Amino acid sequence: MARTYSIDLDLGTKAPEFELRDSVTNNLVNLYDVKGEKGTVVMFICNHCPFVKHVNDEIVRLANDYRVLGFGFVAISSNDVENYPEDHPKLMHENARKHNFTFPYLYDETQEVAKAYQAACTPDFYVFDGELKLVYHGQLDDSRPQNGIPVTGRSIREALDAILNNRKVAEIQKPSLGCGIKWKPED
Repeated sequence: MARTYSIDLDLGTKAPEFELRDSVTNNLVNLYDVKGEKGTVVMFICNHCPFVKHVNDEIVRLANDYRVLGFGFVAISSNDVENYPEDHPKLMHENARKHNFTFPYLYDETQEVAKAYQAACTPDFYVFDGELKLVYHGQLDDSRPQNGIPVTGRSIREALDAILNNRKVAEIQKPSLGCGIKWKPED
């Protein structure tokens, strides 16, 4: 599996707007539909990546734990489905149902949203505050497939807890590590 790190994005960056189709409901969903009063977590994931498969259950627990505290959650897949058919929206729907996703799982067909967020890998996590300003961009936690460290969501949980307690989110943030986003070939 190719190992790709997330790209630095300046803290304070305003969340890029989007409107994408939800693979589960088939409805169009935009940033303001998923925005939480306290903050919003945007996750770039996909179906086939072993790094994402490793954390699927924890991202569902994370969303369930923090949605009731005023945080919004959304997952976006931007992979090229022509060359990676296992990431097709129909299979996204099945994956969301299998893992009991409690958040929209959107398909970024044009890949414009991934480019706007400078997403580089799956999973890639962004935490925005209540004003949609970036306060955290990095890993879920220190766990990776086969490294023996339990999946806890600690890094993102610490960022969300800081927001809840009106504390500054730590500025030293470890990048996420996963499979590179599967970009469409250039025309």
